Amino acid sequence: MNIISQIIVGFIAFIHLYILWLEMFAWTTRAKKVFKTIPEDQFEKTKVMAANQGLYNGFLAAGLIWSLFISDSIWSKTVALFFLICVLVAGIYGAMTASKRILFVQAVPAALGILSLIL
Repeated sequence: MNIISQIIVGFIAFIHLYILWLEMFAWTTRAKKVFKTIPEDQFEKTKVMAANQGLYNGFLAAGLIWSLFISDSIWSKTVALFFLICVLVAGIYGAMTASKRILFVQAVPAALGILSLIL
């Protein structure tokens, strides 16, 4: 995996670690400032659901980080590609069902990462 791809993969992993933190640990505090389309009274009610979503974002981050530590270049690229495709699909689905903003936060960076790996 080339350095540009590694930087993009690392950045996307960081984004998903941040989302994990927001959804699992800061849902009723800091997340209110980030997820402005959610009514304030819904944060406490959806705390468990958000933590579950955060856990899934953590799995995506873990897979991307794992790909950065694999010494075999083909295996590293394959693992990164798999997790980037997962992020892309999740980003497209989120943009279609929750918020168009997710397209730019998750799907576009994932698409750039996939392109950097393929080209």
